[in-house]
Amino acid sequence: MNNQPIVVEKTYDAPVAQVWTAITDKDEMKEWYFDLEDFNATPGFTFSFTGGPSPGKQYLHLCEVIEAIPQKKLSYSWRYDGYPGNSLVSFELTSQGNKTLLRLTHEGLESFPADEKDFTKSNFEEGWDSIINKSLAEYLE
Repeated sequence: MNNQPIVVEKTYDAPVAQVWTAITDKDEMKEWYFDLEDFNATPGFTFSFTGGPSPGKQYLHLCEVIEAIPQKKLSYSWRYDGYPGNSLVSFELTSQGNKTLLRLTHEGLESFPADEKDFTKSNFEEGWDSIINKSLAEYLE
């Protein structure tokens, strides 16, 4: 598997404080991301959620906040219950006046089982493209 991380960048017509809230407030996150039972942008905070390609194929995601710099950066580990591997998702925000550049990086995908088609890099690329360029964009704008 390709060891290069996935990187998705998008500029939103929204100030950095609004984007930060969208990526750290569980009530806002459920509108564009996943419905988390709880979330706190504090290092060491653990959270989980279920998601997958279809109602019949769902995975329990196990995550831990690694880094949180308000209105600048949020990073958390991302792994799957019952599967080897651990990856890191980072959201970096850069203010551009009343707009915000978001850079999402997902690294460590090569640690997931290569024989599990749902864990292929192309599936993650497709998923993040949809989440960042469609779901979050529609939510913010």
